[in-house]
Amino acid sequence: MLEVIFLIILVLSFFGMFFTFIRKIPLILAFEFPREDAISKFKKKIKKLNPFRDFSFEIFLQKWIARVRILSLKIDNLTFHWLKKLREKQRKKEKRKADEYWDKIKREIK
Repeated sequence: MLEVIFLIILVLSFFGMFFTFIRKIPLILAFEFPREDAISKFKKKIKKLNPFRDFSFEIFLQKWIARVRILSLKIDNLTFHWLKKLREKQRKKEKRKADEYWDKIKREIK
């Protein structure tokens, strides 16, 4: 039963669309379409949407150099911390050697 109702609604909807289309055919035929070819339309749209019209090479270069500079500063900071840790390790080793030297002398004296 429900399917029959949906089928009737579907048929009536198609009939309504067909009737509306038949009534509008004279209006559609009276309308004048522009005689512009698709290629020139496409070219105009491309010119409007050109992403490079406001492109400035100098600004691009400034941004790129700033990013490279930031990257180099980060690398410099990282290597600085590595060097600092190595120096601390070396100092600890030298201090241990000095302490061992004096401990050895103290043992020999006793």
